[in-house]
Parts: sequence; structure tokens; C-alpha cells
Amino acid sequence: MNHHSFLVLEFNQIKELIAHYALTTEGKEKINKLSPSINVKQIEAWLDEVSEATEILNKSSSVPVHGLTGIEQLLSKLNKGITLSPDLLTKLYDFLDCCGKMRRFMKGKEYFAPRVSAYVEVIDELPELTSEILRCIRNGRVDDYASKELLKIRKQIAIQEERLKEKTMQLIRSNKYKAILQEQVVSQRNGRHVIPVKKEWRNKIKGTILDTSASGSTLFIEPEEIALFQDQLSWLSADEEVEVQKILSYLTGLVEEKEKSLRFAMETMIHYDFIFAKAKYGRSIKGVKVSINDEQIIKLVGAKHPLLGEKAVPLFLELGCEQNALVITGPNTGGKTVTIKTVGLLTLMVQCGLHIPAEEGSSLSVFHRILVDIGDGQSIADNLSTFSSRIVNIIEILKETNNKTLVLLDELGSGTDPGEGMGLATAILEQLFDKGATLLATTHYSEIKEFAEKQPGFINGSMEFDLDTLSPTYRLNIGRGGESQAFAIALKLGIHPKIIERAHQITYKENKNYTNDETDRWKRKELEKQVTVNKYKDQKQTPRNEVNIPIYYQGDNVKISPENEYGIVFTGPDQQGNYIVQVKGDKVKVNYKRLKLYIAAKELYPKDYDFDIIFQSKDHRKKNNIMKKRHDEDITIDY
Repeated sequence: MNHHSFLVLEFNQIKELIAHYALTTEGKEKINKLSPSINVKQIEAWLDEVSEATEILNKSSSVPVHGLTGIEQLLSKLNKGITLSPDLLTKLYDFLDCCGKMRRFMKGKEYFAPRVSAYVEVIDELPELTSEILRCIRNGRVDDYASKELLKIRKQIAIQEERLKEKTMQLIRSNKYKAILQEQVVSQRNGRHVIPVKKEWRNKIKGTILDTSASGSTLFIEPEEIALFQDQLSWLSADEEVEVQKILSYLTGLVEEKEKSLRFAMETMIHYDFIFAKAKYGRSIKGVKVSINDEQIIKLVGAKHPLLGEKAVPLFLELGCEQNALVITGPNTGGKTVTIKTVGLLTLMVQCGLHIPAEEGSSLSVFHRILVDIGDGQSIADNLSTFSSRIVNIIEILKETNNKTLVLLDELGSGTDPGEGMGLATAILEQLFDKGATLLATTHYSEIKEFAEKQPGFINGSMEFDLDTLSPTYRLNIGRGGESQAFAIALKLGIHPKIIERAHQITYKENKNYTNDETDRWKRKELEKQVTVNKYKDQKQTPRNEVNIPIYYQGDNVKISPENEYGIVFTGPDQQGNYIVQVKGDKVKVNYKRLKLYIAAKELYPKDYDFDIIFQSKDHRKKNNIMKKRHDEDITIDY
């Protein structure tokens, strides 16, 4: 597997979608590292995990996977002489609580999810550690009752703080200092109580200056009378910090004793998040578990491209029994490229242990490499043309291909002379097939189609085209190459059969009758004019079918595609079916094909509602009211 294949097959987008379902950062990171395996038993185990997780989700919508935030950081600090902080210990408690919930959640699920429910057995119950953290840590700090000594110290601190506060208040209220204070308030500087003293009265009070106001007119002084109280409080605070560190060191030691169990628990919870994210994504695309093999057998029943959603056309494909190479022909935009990309992407997904949108009975082979050449790859910086860039990629594919390789080639040999391109494409297909690769290739060359019909191991396929609607159906037909849709389309649109027959003779060097005996006589008469053209007579134009333009009324609330914005109809339609719609205060011209009624005006407004309130400015309405009453030469209204 290589980065180019992931990029072209859009597997990285699949990983992004899965990551949206992960509940933790660690789970998202694991999904971003998701890569395919080539071990059949490993892949089967992954698929079984997702199947069981899906069954659990079907019975229980909410899975307790959370509480992992900060745990990896916590574990990285263990046994390094670092004391864990209260907030990390709080996160550890939340994590242990989450582990307990997961154990209770998995209880009883071993009957229908034995593999996934068994993982919870790795998570050890740590009741002593949990209870000690809960006892010692409360509200993000070490609790008073964590130890008798800490409780004693904090009581002394409370008493000392009350004494300090009382002494300070006595000072600012006394007549001795009343005149020299800037204001009668107590503040703190560097954790010590100070009073604001006018600068000119500095010498009237004994104490230490700890700060000065911005203007310099006020000094914040710690009076001598309270300095001793504050020193005693500082000593008690230091004793408190020593005791807190003792408790945190004790808790850190308990955690370090259980480091191995905690790492197993963290990895298990991350894996649970990873598994359930895959299961949730699988449910969102209606995915199923498919069987896998190592015999290069590909069987897809009703498979869909996961990024196309419900609008994807089901794919039915079988390769590997007698044929290992499929050559797909068909018109442009007919779905050839989507078909081979679907096969490649679904193979990648299965080898990553993901369910895929397909029906029961589907089976995919495990490939060691998936090599693709899709897109022109033109590079201005490397001075490579479309053809040159494709050949550079093909060379690498030829080097790396073996009998365990899936090769996807889109429009092989294009971008150069058709004759040489066809010959080169055929030779490359032969070489890749001889190396044992499983091949899916798309082409426009009829010669390659003929080559695939005759070559053992090759089979033709074609994208279906509806001649009645002149549009592709995006369905793959296996066993026959595509017909010359250019001729069929031209005939359907009215080109004379004789012209088509001559074109077929030039292209395929054979005669074929395109005349339909049931063709309408009038149409035959019109077609004859295409064979014998009189340049001096005006040709009659085929009348256009009348288009029924839907009618929207002023005030109708409409939805505008593809922006999915909402607007209000102002006027319309004109001859081309365009309406003037007000969107976010601006009036824009929008064709009826892009409009869809959201709420009719009659449901939003009264019968005689004045729509000028919506569509005209306040100034415009004011001028209009004046003009209705009298003529005023100074007023101009622009429409």
C-alpha cells in the first residue's frame, strides 16, 4: 500500500468520516493511523470486532467511552520523581470511574459480543486507589481532611487570617491613621495585607512599602503592627504546602504502583473508542461484514461507493474464477472510473477491518498492494505532460506488481497518438497479467475490447447507456464490451442511418445495417435532407419542446440550490424562466431550475400584506407615500 493509492481512492476521507464518530482525542489519533493488513486472520478478527460492536450499538445506543483526557500526560510523569498535581489526580479519578462504567456496561453482553466484551477483563478494578483519590482530592485541591496534620494547620491558618483581618480593620478605622489614608480599604500585594497611604504622609506611619500607585500619589504600606501577624500566616502557609506535598507524593506513589494496570486500561478504552467509531460509521453507510479470501477472488453484490451515499448505483462484479482481468468500456461520465475506484476503496476498507456498503454474499481478496493509475497527474513544476506523468506512474506499477497485487488503470494509453496509445496499452495489460496481477482497466479503444474478448483470463465489461433518455445508468454489465454509443446516440438524435452505416464501415471495416423498418415516414422524409443537402434552401429547425415553468408568487419563501440558501421571490418569471429573488437583502436573478418552494407566501403573510416592507428600503417607502399624496419635483424614486 502507498500514499498515492490512499489519496486517489479517497481513503483518507473515509478515515476523516470515521474519526468524527470517535469520542476521544486518542481514539481519533488511532483512526488517523489506520492502515490495511495483509494477514487474513487479523482482518477477520477486526471484522468480527466491528460486527459485535454494531450489535452492541443496536441494543445500547450510548457507550461510556470518555474520561481519557490528560491520562496519557499523567502516565508520562510516573516514576520520574514528579509529583502529580490535584487536577491530574482528578482526571485519573474520572478515568477510573469511566472504566468502572465500562465494566458494568459490558456485563451480560458476552452472549452476543464475546470478543469485544472480553476486552474489559484487562481493566483491573482499583478500589483502593479510587477511594484514596476521592478522600484526599476535592474540588481540584487537597481536601482539609486528607490528613490530621493538614486539618490542624488549615484551622490555624483560618484563625490567623481572622486575627490579621481584624487587626488591619482596627488600623484603618483608628483616628491615628484616618487623615493619612487615601481611602479606608485593605488590599493585598504579594499576598500581604497593605493600606493605601498618601505620599506626603509617608513618615507618619512605620512599615514597609510594598507597592506604589500608577500616579505615585499613593503608597501601599504594610504597617509594623500587622507585619508579625502576616509573618506567622506565611509560616503556617509554608507548613501547609509541605503537608500538601506529602499527601500528593503519597497519592503519586499509589498511582505508580498501578502504572501497568493503568496503561492496560487506557489502551483498552482507546481501543473501545476506536472499535465503536468504526461500528458507528459502518451503520451510517449500512455496511455489512463480507467474507475475505487470499485467492484473488472478487465478488461484489450490490456494492456502493461509500462517499456517494444513497445516490450510488449498486455494483455487481465477479472476478478471479476464470478471469482475473476486466476491461470496462463505455461513454464518458458513464461511471467507469467510479466503478474501479469503488473496487479499490472497498478492498482497502475491508483490509482495515471495516464494514462496507454491500449485500450478503460479497467477498473480497486480500492484496499485498493496491496500485492505481487514475487521473492525468499533469505537473507544470516537473515539466510533465499528461501522457508522460501517466507513463512514469505505470513504470512504478510494473516494477511493484506481483501475483498479490490489485491494479486499477483508468483510460490506459490516453493522451497520445490513438494508434500508438492503443498498442502500448495492450502491451502493458499483457505484462501486468503475466505477472499475476488482478486487473481492472477502463478504455475507449475498441481494439482493446477485441483483445479482451480473445485473450484468456480477460473479460469485457461495459457501462450501460439508456438510449431512450440518452443518459448513462451507471450500471456495469459483465461479459460484453460496450456498443458504439456514439453511433447509437447520433441515430437517436436524427442522423440519417446511411451516414451512420458509412461511419461504421470506416471505423470497423465492416458493413452494418442501421436502418429501422419501423421508422416513421415523416421522419424518413426529414432524414433524407441530411443526405442530399440543398445549401440554397433554409433548413427547418426542429421545434423545441415547451417547458412548463413552475409559478412562484411574490413573497414565496424558496430554497436555492446548490448553495441551500433561502430567499423571497420578488418578481418573475421572465421568458427564460428566471426569477428575481431577495437573498440576505440583495436581489439576484435565479433560474427556476434552482428554486424549490419552501413556504408559500399565503402561509406567511396576511392577504393584503404590503410587500414593500420586505423588498423596499425605509427611505423608498417614505418617498412613495409622499408621491401618493402629492407631486414633489425634488423627490426621485429609482426602480
